Amino acid sequence: MSAVPITVAVVHHSGYGHTARQAAAVAEGVGSVPGVRADQRDVSVLDDELWAALAAAEAIVFGSPTYMGSTSAVFQRFAEASAPVWAARGWQDKLAAGFTTSAGVNGNKDNALLSMTVFAAQHGMTWVPLGLAPGWIYSSGGSPEDLNRLGGFVGAMAQSPSDLNPEQAPGASDLRTARHLGERVARAALRQALGREAESALAVTA
Repeated sequence: MSAVPITVAVVHHSGYGHTARQAAAVAEGVGSVPGVRADQRDVSVLDDELWAALAAAEAIVFGSPTYMGSTSAVFQRFAEASAPVWAARGWQDKLAAGFTTSAGVNGNKDNALLSMTVFAAQHGMTWVPLGLAPGWIYSSGGSPEDLNRLGGFVGAMAQSPSDLNPEQAPGASDLRTARHLGERVARAALRQALGREAESALAVTA
């Protein structure tokens, strides 16, 4: 395998800093996998450097706060600005995943995550779900410290009460859940890259 690390881009918008903390936890999970590096990007800045970084990434993890039951306007501006990439099929077959936070326990976070999956599908990407059973209120023996305490499946969810600053929220269990997502995507990206190299080697010897 190439000595150049595989890159997983963690792209997000954060209105008050809470989603940025979640993004950092995802990036930490990505970086915990040998041979894979995280590249964090703020999508409020749409420049050539951003698009070049996303073109070079093996996987892209999307993050946005949930505002009014959907992704933020800033994230949506990024999604719409990706139309030239869509037209060129530039992200075809890359891996994708997503994370979000809201002040409410529910807050219709699923709707935000599902909009990210549709966005990824339109680009021809392959979605990587959270891959965890629900924690906490799923059973009477659950704890708020469980991984996936909010019981999501599509992506990593977090709650950040509106009166807490980013140093206080999201809480530890939500950040561990985000870290799990980053690690899961990194391992999937590694497998995909190794598989592509093996496929190329077979084609050469055929």
